[in-house]
Parts: sequence; structure tokens; C-alpha cells
Amino acid sequence: MIQVKNLTKYFGPTLAVDNISFHIAKGEIVGFLGPNGAGKTTTIRILTTYIPASSGSARVGDHDVFTDSLAVRRMVGYLPESTPLYPEMRVREYLDFRGKLRAMSRDVRAKAIGRVAERCWLNDFINRPIGQLSKGMKQRVGLADALLHNPPVLILDEPTIGLDPAQIRETRRLIKELATQHTVILCTHILPEVEMVCHRTIIIANGRIVASGSPDELRESVTGRSRLIAELRGSKDEITAAIGKLDGVQHVDCELIDGWNRLAIKTADGTDLREAIVSLAGERKWPLREIKREVGSLEEYFVQITAQQVQRRRM
Repeated sequence: MIQVKNLTKYFGPTLAVDNISFHIAKGEIVGFLGPNGAGKTTTIRILTTYIPASSGSARVGDHDVFTDSLAVRRMVGYLPESTPLYPEMRVREYLDFRGKLRAMSRDVRAKAIGRVAERCWLNDFINRPIGQLSKGMKQRVGLADALLHNPPVLILDEPTIGLDPAQIRETRRLIKELATQHTVILCTHILPEVEMVCHRTIIIANGRIVASGSPDELRESVTGRSRLIAELRGSKDEITAAIGKLDGVQHVDCELIDGWNRLAIKTADGTDLREAIVSLAGERKWPLREIKREVGSLEEYFVQITAQQVQRRRM
């Protein structure tokens, strides 16, 4: 659905996007992440035809972003982080105006407004001036606008910003539902949101793609995948030595906390030794209070990979 190849963008002498390539399939929800100044917003603005690239190519569906920009705009619904709205307009009036700009007929506009007002929880505010709405409600108006023409591609930049917890949960559920009919690029700084919603994640730093994969695949790159935590009571030296001799154990760190030995056990190739540790504790009659496999988070991976890029840039 979206194909980007060797995309590069300069602003004068400054290289903002550095020869990036990626593909997004129909029906995918892809998280597009990057620290401030990484080139993420520039890439999105190129895909939405707001600005041209310096070189490379990009396609949305069968349409070239650079030579067929009007067709691309018809295929894309874009929710920017700061939604540009007309505060003096009422919500219904604004959505009707946006429908006219998209050459939608009166009947089609009326049905579309009813549909998006229902999906974005705007029915109670449909006749209120936009200037009287909270930031979260304005964000919902922007989302309704992006959905109005039922585009095959949605690009959502911080769609849950300003929403209360209940609305955030509903918006995440809505994004998942939208993937049955739309391809979604989700730009957000809320990494747990990416883990809960996205099929795949692309991380960009210093204008380059530095990682791509499912949230699970990226989490597995963090040390948590091959690390076990266990709390046992007994002789610290005896416990550490015995567990260190188990097949697959690479290293054991032990810390005494409230009379319990808290062990951080690093294993080879992500080997899960929980069952072996439980059996060993039973044989040696060591009380076992806790044992778990430490799971790395996408946030850990994001911090790790972007920090590496900053160090390389300074070298």
C-alpha cells in the first residue's frame, strides 16, 4: 500500500531524511517512532504531499507522491499533532465544509458526518462551536475529518494527545478496528500505545531507519529476553553456585533483600530455566518466593537504539 525507496530530504545544507526505504502492506498498523529531530515528521509530510523530497521515490497505492499528488491526497486521511481547525465553526459545519473541499455530494457528506461523529464520539458536541471544545475534543474532530472520506490510508500523529483515559482506551480500540478497512501509520511518543496497537514498528533516528520489526521482535533485542529473576531463601553462596552450574546459565548476580536472595540470571540464547530452578529449589529445600522471566520493553529498546545513534553521530 505504501512504498518508500531511497527517500532523501535536504533543507539547505541540512540532511533531514537520509536515503530511507520501507514498505507498509495493506491493513497493517505501523508505529513510526523517532526522537525529536529524527526526520519522522519530514517523512510524514512528504508522504502526505505537504513538501517534496530531494530525491528518491514514494508511492501510496498506485499513485506517485510527487507526480500524482492530488490522487494521493484522496487516498490519505491525515491527523496532524496540532489539528488546524476553525474555532468559529460548529463541528457539523466544519465537517460539512471539509466534505465540500473533497467534492463530496450533499447526501454523501451527510452520511459521512453521521458515520464519523458516531465513531469519534462527537454526537453530543456536533452543534457546538469548535472554539468551545477542549483540546481532546478538538483532537476527535481532527480524527473525524481524517476519516470523513473513508480513505484507504490513515496517518495519525499523536491521536490520543489530550484525551482522558477512557477516551484513550476507546481510541486505541478504534485504531485496531480501522485496520480492517485502512492501512494505518501511527506516530506517537507513547510507546506502550505502540505495543498495544501496532503490528510493526519503524524507528528512525538521525534521518535513518535504525530498526524495524514487530514490537515483540524489538523487545527480544533487549537483554530482558535472556534474563530470569528469582528470589530464594538460603545460603547466598550455595544458591549462587548451584544455579550457576545449570546448563545454559551464563552469569548470576545475587543481592540480599529482606533476608531473601534476589538473583538476576543471564542465560544463553534466551533459555527458559524456570522449571529447572523450581526443581532445584525443591530438592535443596530452599523457599522460593518469586521466579519470573524478565521481559524487555519497547521503551528500553527505543532508548537503547536511539542512544547508540547519538553516540555514533558524535564520533
